[in-house]
Amino acid sequence: MIPFRYKARCHAILNKYLSGESIDYRQVISLLLPILIDQAFLVGISLVNTAMISSSGVAAISAVSMVDSFNLFLVNVFVALATGGTVVVAQYKGSGNEKMVSKAAAASLSAVTLVAVTLSLVVLLFYHPILKFLFGTADPEVFDHAGTYMVGSAVSYLGIAFKEGVSGALRGIGRTRVTLALSLILNLSYVLLNVLFVHFLEMGVLGLSVALNISRYLAAVCALYYLLRMDASLRIRLKDLMDWNFSMFKKIMFIGLPFAAEQLFFNGGKMLTQIYIVSLGTYAIATNAISSVLAMLLQIPAIALSTALVTVVGQCIGRGNIQDARKFTRSFLWLASGSLVVTGLILIPFFKPLVSLFRPPVEIMDDLYLIMLVNILAQIPLWPISFLLPGALRAAGDSRFTSIASMLTMWLFRVVLGYVFGITLNYGVFGVWAAMQLEWGVRGAIFLWRYRGERWYKHRLVEPASGK
Repeated sequence: MIPFRYKARCHAILNKYLSGESIDYRQVISLLLPILIDQAFLVGISLVNTAMISSSGVAAISAVSMVDSFNLFLVNVFVALATGGTVVVAQYKGSGNEKMVSKAAAASLSAVTLVAVTLSLVVLLFYHPILKFLFGTADPEVFDHAGTYMVGSAVSYLGIAFKEGVSGALRGIGRTRVTLALSLILNLSYVLLNVLFVHFLEMGVLGLSVALNISRYLAAVCALYYLLRMDASLRIRLKDLMDWNFSMFKKIMFIGLPFAAEQLFFNGGKMLTQIYIVSLGTYAIATNAISSVLAMLLQIPAIALSTALVTVVGQCIGRGNIQDARKFTRSFLWLASGSLVVTGLILIPFFKPLVSLFRPPVEIMDDLYLIMLVNILAQIPLWPISFLLPGALRAAGDSRFTSIASMLTMWLFRVVLGYVFGITLNYGVFGVWAAMQLEWGVRGAIFLWRYRGERWYKHRLVEPASGK
């Protein structure tokens, strides 16, 4: 049993840093824990799946890594629009206007679905020129695997977009347990199907694509069933999804479009750096792919905090409580840095067992370890201000500024310096990662400057709650 004095001390600390006038630490923890579990499962299953496809050879893992960078480029557009829905839903929830909460959620789902269908058709029609443009210098075997995986991924866009749209709306009202359930349905079914298709049936990249589609559409069907049959909060009907509420679209797009444009340019820049890495050879591609998975493991708690903060700050802004919005943002920044220290200390001793899951060539082991160490040291101070802080600004409606700042730093620093360090100065993958970390520092400094001012919370998407 924990002594009473320690319980009282913990309560006092949590109350001081994670409670505000309208949200207390119990609500924050209740919101955060499902997101944290969700993120841990997401990254863990991604790790397992990447390790599983590595059994098909270095060419297969390189192809999946390359196309996943393109998939991330497009899927983040859906996530951006869903985030626009989260912000508007959260602000209406904070203002106490339940009717508009439902309208905002329905409009968000309609917008995400329409964009997903459009992007899926574009990729299916032009996948070969896209591959040729992005990865034309890759080995023929890698290129063939990449074509199979890109087609399979494009077919699945509608499923993942609808699931993300529903999850975004539910996060806006704090129903993160449901979003966790949907994520578990998607990811657990994905890994089980991968075991079947990739491991037992030895279908390789084709099996991975089939598993991806089944799991994403299963999650989408479950999300639709929940909305229409089980949900008592959003109260969305099927006909609401067909109702084009342009006034609500405008509010959602005010947040979502700049964020979507940011994601396109930001991930476009990441894809361009991927092209640099492709030109360095298959070993360089594998080094970058495995290093990226290790970075995802490091960021699990920090990403969960970043996701939860959007809902918390959005609801504070909806109530018109700027003091609480600032307080929670500061607390979450410190928590994110602390979490990166803890996960870094856990990750270092388990480096060899984790990396062995990917069956990497012996030649790249030293490179992997060095990149991991430098990345841990860089992320502790830089990741929170570069990625968590803009989420808070965006939740207050300051989407345009955050998006423009992110796009400019991405292209002026990461893309240009990535080429200079990686190709011109011949530092290879190390140079590309060094440019990325330098860009985090510049971008984070800009967001800190913005946060210390007042303009970021002057936007008004919804009317604050009466009496605030």
